[in-house]
Amino acid sequence: MTALTSEKCTACRRDSPRVTEAEVQELKPQIPEWTLTEVNGVPRLERVFRFSNFEQALKFTNLVGELAEQEGHHPAILTEWGKVTISLWTHKIRGLHRNDFVMAAKIDALARSESSSR
Repeated sequence: MTALTSEKCTACRRDSPRVTEAEVQELKPQIPEWTLTEVNGVPRLERVFRFSNFEQALKFTNLVGELAEQEGHHPAILTEWGKVTISLWTHKIRGLHRNDFVMAAKIDALARSESSSR
């Protein structure tokens, strides 16, 4: 468990600060399986979660959706047979905010919890 999982996502406005490069260097090691990517000039965090079938992938997708509602921070989710790809970024600032790292850590904790219950 990382310190990020104990944080709560905060509401963002258009003038909310993006994470700095120094903050990325501090936060990224806490979510080592996430990749920094860029789509249409917008930086994102992305991770693929693997499952043995579609039913498990869909169950995980729904759990992530419930978590997103609780946190008020909603990822892009692609659910396929045996895998779920999650992308996080803050739409209002067209970049990465601390919330994205918090959600990534919470999704990792959810995945660990689910894999131990299977």
